[in-house]
Amino acid sequence: MVTVTFDAALGGRWTSLSAAGREWLWHRPAPDRAFPSASFVDAGGVEECIPTVRGNPDHGDAWSRPWAVHDGSATVTTKNFWLSRKFTEDGDRLVVSYRLTAAPGWRFLWAAHALLDVSEDAILQARPGTRTRIDGTVDATWPTPLHKLGPDDGTATGAILLDCPTATIADGQRLTFGLEAPGQPVSTALWRNLRGWPAGNPYRSIGVEPMLGHVWDLAEAGPGDAAVVPASGVCEWRLTVTAA
Repeated sequence: MVTVTFDAALGGRWTSLSAAGREWLWHRPAPDRAFPSASFVDAGGVEECIPTVRGNPDHGDAWSRPWAVHDGSATVTTKNFWLSRKFTEDGDRLVVSYRLTAAPGWRFLWAAHALLDVSEDAILQARPGTRTRIDGTVDATWPTPLHKLGPDDGTATGAILLDCPTATIADGQRLTFGLEAPGQPVSTALWRNLRGWPAGNPYRSIGVEPMLGHVWDLAEAGPGDAAVVPASGVCEWRLTVTAA
């Protein structure tokens, strides 16, 4: 069974993801509240990053705002968009439905910035041959040595598996993310921080992030690298989380 909890007051952050008999989310001390213009705090759980992941504002404009809860859905409103999210727990599968309302043609990135509590033996599995951007500049094909998520070696590396809608974390049990977003660029991002960041006080944090887009920073998005709101002004996508 997959169950989830979240904190609407703290940016809608997922605070627990329990599946296959274990808790999957990693945590650090969190701020008491979320507010616009706040500096991002790497508190763990799952943050909703939109309209960018890196860049300005850092990790987007949704995590820093309180969300409202009504009729089973949570919503956040900014000057540029309105985002609604609904969790449906369905046995060994969690379904997360998103609905974004914004001006037609508005470009954005989105990521479920999931920081996971996994062992040194954990592996990230994805379709072999998937084109992968490492630290934004190097093209490779999956799997690369990054697919092994430990042990700590003092490095910190970001990668984006392009056009990759499904990825599995194998760590004794298996947790699979699947993303459906017709007509939009769908990827899986990896943040593999093996006590290589931040300078002076590094810690271990492993991020596996289903995302819309091909880049970390919206300011760097070329043609086809970002999601685009259609003429209807509404964009919908669905994330599934499955455990085994």
